[in-house]
Amino acid sequence: MASTATSTDTKTIITLKGSVQVISEFFHTAINSILYQRGIYQPETFRRESKYGLTVLTTTDQGLLDYLTKVMDQMEHWLMDGNVQRLVVVVTGLDSDETLERWQFNVSPDEKQQQEQNQGVSATTSATGTKSQGNKSLREIHNEMQAIIRQITASVTFLPLLNEPCSFDLLVYTDKEANVPTLWEDSDPRYIMNSQEVKLRSFTTSVSG
Repeated sequence: MASTATSTDTKTIITLKGSVQVISEFFHTAINSILYQRGIYQPETFRRESKYGLTVLTTTDQGLLDYLTKVMDQMEHWLMDGNVQRLVVVVTGLDSDETLERWQFNVSPDEKQQQEQNQGVSATTSATGTKSQGNKSLREIHNEMQAIIRQITASVTFLPLLNEPCSFDLLVYTDKEANVPTLWEDSDPRYIMNSQEVKLRSFTTSVSG
């Protein structure tokens, strides 16, 4: 059982409408931010970039880049079809083999798309509890993404230290209709016993894809 002192379940929610590329780019940035802020990879393996009006850290590790590119490419196909329910970043202790943190990003199709595809994807409650209505500018969307990245960065001030070397896994929850490549494997949800939950802000997209 994971220790409550180092177990954190962190969630945000995304309303899917329009630009898959915008959402995929956000996932890539958020994952890199988590890996850097939580010390999963050495800080010298990251470089600084400007994104969403912030300075963000992106990995230069070629193996990690290849892995993230492969996952994001497949994610874009599923996002385009409205098949993604959530993306979870799981942090596991290498010594204890315990799940120490789960960073969960929920994806909710907009109501029109949901009715058209009749997939019934449910969304959990977000920090803001709102969904987009009508069109939004890319600047507005980036401002919302900026707020989430800021929260991830600020997390180091209140999340417990990870007192052992850690690895990470990416879990993608899809609808049963999704076409899953043969190289992808099923996984248990890697839940944390007696976890503490921290909710992040949400963002919605309504730019045309």
